[in-house]
Amino acid sequence: MSDPKAANESPSTPFGRLAPSPTGGLHLGHARTFLIAWLAARSRGGRVVLRIEDLDASRVRPEARQGALDDLAWLGLDWDEGPDVGGPFAPYVQSERLERYAAALEVLKSREAVYPCSCTRAEIQRAASAPHPEDEGPSYPGTCSGRSAVDAQRLGDRPFAWRFRVPAGELDWQDLYQGPVAIDPGRVGGDFLVARNGVGPAYQLAVVVDDAAMAINQVIRGADLVTSTPRQILLYRALGLTSPDFGHVPLAISPDGRRLAKRDGSLKLATLRDAGVDPRRLIGSLAVSCGWTEAVMPSTPRDWLDRFDIGRIPAAPWVVTPRWLESLTNGPL
Repeated sequence: MSDPKAANESPSTPFGRLAPSPTGGLHLGHARTFLIAWLAARSRGGRVVLRIEDLDASRVRPEARQGALDDLAWLGLDWDEGPDVGGPFAPYVQSERLERYAAALEVLKSREAVYPCSCTRAEIQRAASAPHPEDEGPSYPGTCSGRSAVDAQRLGDRPFAWRFRVPAGELDWQDLYQGPVAIDPGRVGGDFLVARNGVGPAYQLAVVVDDAAMAINQVIRGADLVTSTPRQILLYRALGLTSPDFGHVPLAISPDGRRLAKRDGSLKLATLRDAGVDPRRLIGSLAVSCGWTEAVMPSTPRDWLDRFDIGRIPAAPWVVTPRWLESLTNGPL
């Protein structure tokens, strides 16, 4: 596959992206991460792409797509390319880019980088013997790894997925926030899914194809996706593409330690907007949470362009307390 990054204005010009999933309203954790991602690009004179990641058809809510655009605009975050403004790498909605993912999968098949796997989740669970992170599920035991791509023709009507062959050993990168990171993807999930036959691409393949096609060279996202990075780097290499720089920032959590969720209505940006919260005060409060200032200063994202410093963001997750929420409308923090 050709690498469109050669067309970038300058190797040092950041091309970042905001990539919401329309499965529910954006919450405060999204606001903080998107603010950091936006500033990481804009503070260095870079561009921002907005992409709608709507491949999870069973969870997509039609109204959430426009809601995401409204939430981001309310925060004061803008973009140079996206589904509402167009751009040279359109379309900017994943469900409209399926042919591109199918073409990438054919490349992986031709290079024997993937194989057809007919294992069920229950079979993988029973075969797993090693502990695994809660969000990852059991590591794939390699049951079908002896197959070649052409063996898919012999499966008939049996449902199957395409798995990527993960090589042995650690994969390391210089994270824009965390510094040197090394993860062995074989021990964290193992051979991973890139597509389901008759269903479509999985997240890992789609995001790599899109980021490469849209010339994205800087990805800032939550720390919960750090284990996706070695998988995506492997896909970049298998497809002959250049991987972007990655940065994984701490998550926002509730006082009991849970990650913020879209189902918690009180934390949604739309709820805050309807309650009359001043987005400038929210941006100022997020700046405090990122360590860029000690006092809340009502501000817009652009007010922090000269003061943005990803290294000042505290390493601990940001705890969103009821008192902090109240402070958005009822006085100082």
